[in-house]
This record gives sequence, C-alpha cells and structure tokens, in this order.
Amino acid sequence: MSTPFWIAGSPVKSGDTAVVRHPYDGGEAGGHYVPTARDIEQAVAAAHDARAETAAAPAHVRADALDHVARAITERAEEFASLITSESGKPLKWARAEVGRAASTFRWSAEETRRFAGELQRLDTDAGSRGRLALVRRVPRGPVLGITPFNFPLNLVAHKVAPAIAVGAPIVLKPAPATPLTALLLGEVLAETQLPEGSWSVLPVGNEHAAALAADPRLPVVSFTGSVPVGWGIRDAVPRKHVTLELGGNASVVVCPDWTDLDMAADRIATFAMYQAGQSCVSVQRVYAHSHVYEELTEKVLAKVAALGTGDPRSPHTDVGPLINTAAAERVESWVADAVSEGASLRLGGERDGATVRPTVLTHAPEHVSVMADEVFGPVVSVNPVDSVEDAFSLVNASRFGLQAGVFTRDLPTAFAASATLEVGGVVVGDVPSYRADQMPYGGVKDSGVGREGPAAAMADLTEERVTVLTGLPL
Repeated sequence: MSTPFWIAGSPVKSGDTAVVRHPYDGGEAGGHYVPTARDIEQAVAAAHDARAETAAAPAHVRADALDHVARAITERAEEFASLITSESGKPLKWARAEVGRAASTFRWSAEETRRFAGELQRLDTDAGSRGRLALVRRVPRGPVLGITPFNFPLNLVAHKVAPAIAVGAPIVLKPAPATPLTALLLGEVLAETQLPEGSWSVLPVGNEHAAALAADPRLPVVSFTGSVPVGWGIRDAVPRKHVTLELGGNASVVVCPDWTDLDMAADRIATFAMYQAGQSCVSVQRVYAHSHVYEELTEKVLAKVAALGTGDPRSPHTDVGPLINTAAAERVESWVADAVSEGASLRLGGERDGATVRPTVLTHAPEHVSVMADEVFGPVVSVNPVDSVEDAFSLVNASRFGLQAGVFTRDLPTAFAASATLEVGGVVVGDVPSYRADQMPYGGVKDSGVGREGPAAAMADLTEERVTVLTGLPL
C-alpha cells in the first residue's frame, strides 16, 4: 500500500510509486506515491500564493497548530518510532528518543510563536526625532524550501517545518529519498490543524529535483541539512537567496587531566560515537585524551564499546544498527582500512556485514586520514593522546569542520578557554559534543555550515526586520 504525498495540505496520489526498504534486511518498509512535475509546480505555486494569508494568520492559530502536532506526535509515539526504525534502520531505542525530541521541537515552537512580538525603540534620543517611536517587527522572508537528510527523518523535519509555521512562512518540504515515510506521516498530523491552505506541502521526490526547487524564485529561502558539497553547491547557485546550511562535522572530545570520572567519560564517548551507527552530525569521532589519562580512558572506551548490543534495530536490546545502505558501509570499511594502512591501530571492530559495520575503535590515527579529517558518518571513533590541553584545542581547530566539541574538565578557566578558543558552533563542557537541547541555537562554522537551528534562532533566520516609525507621540 502506497502513502499519498501532500500538496497545500491535501493528500495526493499519482501514477508512479516508490518502495522504501529497511536498511537491515532489505525488507519493505513501505511505499509512497511519487509527485510528478505538475505536482511539484502545484506545491510551489500554492506556497507562493499563500504567502500573504499565511503571514497574516493570527499567532494563536499558528501556536495552536504547533501544540496540536506536539500532542499528536506524543500520542502516536510508537507508530512514529516504528516507522523511523523501519525506513532508516535506527535502533528502536533511539527512534523513540527522536520522537520525544520532535514533540519538544513543536512544543517549543508553539511557545516561541506566542512571544514573537518585536520591540519598541524610542527615537527622541536626538533633538530632531522628538515625539517619534519605532516599532521593529519581524516578517517572513517568504516561502521556504526545506531539504532534510535521512538520519533524523522526524526531528530534523520538525526543525524545518515548526519554525516556518511559527513565523507564518509557507514551506515546501523535500525529505530524504531514503526516509520519506515519516515526513508523510507527519503530514497526516499537520492536516488536522487549521493552518491556511497552501502553507505546507511534503514532496517525496528524488535529489535530482533539488537544484530546480532551490533555484525557483518563488521559494526565496532555502534551509538545507545534508552533505557539504551539495549544501555549498546550493548556496553558490543561488547567491541572492537566503540560504541556511547544516552540513555536519567530525566532532571532537577533549579529555583533560583533571577529569577523574573516566568511567562516565568512556560511557558517554562509547555511546555517542556509536549511537545510530555513528550517523549523526555530532557523533563522537575524534577523542584527544591527555597523556595522564589516555591509557586508562582508552581501555574503558574499548570495554564500553564492546558491550554495546548490535543487530536488528527493531529489537529493543540493539544499541547499534546498520548504516543507511551497503554503499555507506563499504565506504566506512574502506576508510578504516586506509587509516590502518597509514599507521592507525585497529583496537576493535572494523568488520562489515552487508550494511552493518561492527563498532570500531582506532588509536593513534594520523590527522590526515579520512577517519580524522572528514566526516565518517559511521560507527568509528579514534582515540589519540596529547601532551597538553592547548595541543588538543589546536587539533580540534585544525579541522575544516566546526559544529560542536565536548570538553571533559572541571576547571573553570579551562572551560572558559574552550569556549573562547574552539572554532565551533557549540562547546559542551563535562559531556560529549552529541548533546543537543532542541531549543538552543544549533549550527556550525567553517564547512559545518551557516545559520542556526532551534526554534527561536530559526525563526529569526526565516524573518527580516521591518521598521514602522510613529510620529507626533507624547513620549
């Protein structure tokens, strides 16, 4: 049975269908109808035509819609989690966590909608502006094209859709071809709201359609999460558009000599290097441990990783499941082999079975090999010794990426030095870089992208200031 797609808030079927397969065993996860060129045009035209009505929708209508989605996701949590696992191969325990986060993202967006009110500025600070007051409000830049990846098929969709609804911007969503079913299920929930017709569409189309959608002048805002070359390629192709990019990274952890709870650090490193088979932009990839703690930490990381349960992601006992497809697993396998050939020590894992790569720990990996210099996006972590915290910070900054970093320290000056020194979008002190609260500003620098997610930050990004000057007022 094929699932309809959504145009202007209504379900639509077409003559073509596509099947989505489970990454673990190739079984059918579900199917969907495929939009035609005419369907795509209709969705874009509807967003363009609805821009004024959507922007004018009262705050309570938008906030109530977002609250409804948050409640409905919570009520249908197991349905959403099961579908996420079926189409992405994400272990059920992590799929359930994603569902909870997505509900939170919509709930936070509802709250931000109710306080998105602008500000007043007195202008009589100069003699020539006596009796003048400025109302500074934020208005939508226009309809949004949201392009999302496979690794968080619900929550990253939420981070595109919810802020757009919150500010009154129509959105055309293009989910990842590998994982469109969760976004289509979300469409069922959105259709239950009182949002203006044309304010949202979900188009499960191939990536070959992305360039034309991004170039369409009726979609002046592009919000993209995905690979580095595709993201920068979109931005270079449409320099007059407002483009936000979240492009991933090779997240680092620094373990300082003052950190004594190495069991905790090892547990967090092992868990968040391997969760979702490493297919997260902030999965722990590079660990720089001070020489005073390196040997003990490494042994604890090895033990923690070895204890992680692997296998069928539909089992509640599975910690690490497959990658999104066999090609991705083959790439990770080759990167590990290359690192070993260049001098890295393979301490655990490295084997591949279909789309599954056994959780892998490397030590003494050279900085130039792909598992250190690029984004692995697989269950691989490299642990290297450093002689000083300053050396560790320099190695973190040597990367072309800069999304988030984790620093295990209890020393306040070291924590502040990390915040001041590390060239990343976020520094997490006392934990791994994989931590993210969905309401906080989230994004990176350098090749990790431009712009910030998180409801309030994204709402600011999707809007621009409009000033109204009032004259002749008794201030």
